[in-house]
Amino acid sequence: MTSTLAARSPVPLPDDITVLPGPALLAGLTRGPSLAAHRHQFGALPWIGLDVLQDLVGRVGVRGRGGAAFPFATKLETVARRRRPVVVVNFAEGEPASAKDMALALTRPHLVLDGAVAAARALGAREIHVVLPGERVRVQAAMHLASEERDDRMRIRVHTTTHGFVSGQSRAVIELMSGRPNLPVTAWEPEALSGFAGRPTLLSNAETWAQVGLLALGGASSYRRLGTQVEPGSTLVTLTRTGSATTPEVHEVAFGTPWSEVIRPLAPRTEVLVGGFHGSWTRWETLSSMRVSPTEMLAAGIPLGAGVVHVADAATCPLAFTADVAAYLAGESAGRCGPCVNGLPAIARELRAVVGGHGDPARLSRLTGLVTGRGACAHPDGTSRLVRTALTTLADEVEAHLHGRCGRALDADGRAS
Repeated sequence: MTSTLAARSPVPLPDDITVLPGPALLAGLTRGPSLAAHRHQFGALPWIGLDVLQDLVGRVGVRGRGGAAFPFATKLETVARRRRPVVVVNFAEGEPASAKDMALALTRPHLVLDGAVAAARALGAREIHVVLPGERVRVQAAMHLASEERDDRMRIRVHTTTHGFVSGQSRAVIELMSGRPNLPVTAWEPEALSGFAGRPTLLSNAETWAQVGLLALGGASSYRRLGTQVEPGSTLVTLTRTGSATTPEVHEVAFGTPWSEVIRPLAPRTEVLVGGFHGSWTRWETLSSMRVSPTEMLAAGIPLGAGVVHVADAATCPLAFTADVAAYLAGESAGRCGPCVNGLPAIARELRAVVGGHGDPARLSRLTGLVTGRGACAHPDGTSRLVRTALTTLADEVEAHLHGRCGRALDADGRAS
């Protein structure tokens, strides 16, 4: 947005997605997304007291599905200790490769809204704020329709973001709701302490609210029938491929499921980007030896993040693809602090130089270290993670480029084709 390196996303925003039936959130998709179909399948939303809701989300360990995996119970407890709380449902998927919140809007809008209504009732809030992505018109249409169907005696206020990767960041959402530019700002307290209008704000992404809705409707025992003892339940995963004409696929996967059962077998050295544009590169043989477990994946240095798994197409250079992503991210910053204004463009240029065979990987590594932990939001950290893991996982590709031997398809400017 502010950088001269502004570029289109190398993964275009999807118009169409494939949503596969799942065991809980995505069960019974053929019934349709209407409120009547939802109530027929899940029943009426019960009134749940605050103590009961806190016990439910704490007992099964619900964590945020937006990328940070923060415990929802901690947020809820923090907001509950203060007056005049605000409840926010964030559908603003700024990550172009992610489609899981889009999938919920199209197939399970009322499961998401049930979670928010249950929390709002428990907290004594009188309205719910729903934030929609400005660039995903199908999500807007679906949620406007779902909002009009509701019969909760709860006001729903809808906000629509501007286009941009960082528009769905929590503080950017608060700024949008406050009538200011939809960009991140430095915050000295979390939203749960001081968010919209300085009030305690319970803000989570759509999938997190759907998980809360599932708990409110079915209880902890039903929720625990999936997953593991340590990580009960399921999660949504978006599968995409570079250079493929196929639409993104959204899967619901029980925690503890081997990745080899989620993604069809790939060649051992196939490169896989886990977590989206702020994610980590790894090899298929590494990922296929693991389970779908945020805890285990974080410990292995491959956090699940936004729940995106992107597979490099055999004809596309993953290093050039990473350079395209880095250039896009440099152009998508808020432009409000040094690490983004100066650091990300410098990283993107140096990575492009490496792809062109005349860059310095050591300098690139130093640049990523300079911006990590220094931004007002996590945008520099995520971009640095992407680039650092590319330098290690794609080390053979880096060496080939420095010797002019890349065997993948590049255009005249060194971009993935």
